[in-house]
Amino acid sequence: MEELENDSEMSFLGHLEELRWRLVKSAIAIVLVAIVLFIYTGPIVKVVYLRMADSNFPTYRFFCWLSNVVGMGDALCGVDIPIEWQAFEMMSQFSTNMYFAIVGGIIVTFPFLFYQLWQFMKPALKDNEIKMSKGIVFWSSFLFFLGVLFGYYVVSPLTVQFFGTFQISEEIKNNITISSYLSLITTTTLFSGLFFELPIFIYLFTKMGIIGSEMLKKFRKHALIVILILSAIITPPDIISQIIVTFPILIMYEVGIYVAKRVEKKRKEEN
Repeated sequence: MEELENDSEMSFLGHLEELRWRLVKSAIAIVLVAIVLFIYTGPIVKVVYLRMADSNFPTYRFFCWLSNVVGMGDALCGVDIPIEWQAFEMMSQFSTNMYFAIVGGIIVTFPFLFYQLWQFMKPALKDNEIKMSKGIVFWSSFLFFLGVLFGYYVVSPLTVQFFGTFQISEEIKNNITISSYLSLITTTTLFSGLFFELPIFIYLFTKMGIIGSEMLKKFRKHALIVILILSAIITPPDIISQIIVTFPILIMYEVGIYVAKRVEKKRKEEN
């Protein structure tokens, strides 16, 4: 009896050891990429970030074209945002650079991070479940980067354009710091990528028996309210921006319901 308990304890400790090494590998990958991003922050900021304050940014040009097509004139056209790049604190630029590099490292290494997570979870699954999950790392990475692109080309420009031009009074000038600007875009882009992981989370929770397709259908209205709240948090307080952000997340939710149905169907076939 004691031997069985020791075996169980060793097995548990073995899992903890494996988790520890996978976390170490993930941390090393993030740090390595973060170092590269930290070194090349200047060019990246100019090419990736600062151009979003220019009215020639692709998103602004598209909405301007759409505005003219639907007969709204230049109502949806973007404008150049007069931002004075400032850092008011001694360590502001350094801390902003560190934040940008670490979050950028997480975004770039996401496929590797998810692979490490999946390899840790994989031994707990049955052979048929592993077979059903074939390609999950690819699809998870695909959805994440799709969300990142959506965040960068849709959510972030709308947010920057709104808050960059909003004024309570003409006497009050917008002196936006570089830290707030970079943090806004970086955080928005990261969370957009995570929101697009919804079908993957639903798949995993369905496999664990925590949720099911009927439950997701039952709480569809509640999910809509939550999604609207999240959209209101990460977007400017205007209805157009919230709709633009809400629509794709709702699509991800419906895809999740379809995925849950497929998992349940396979489970019934096996039984």
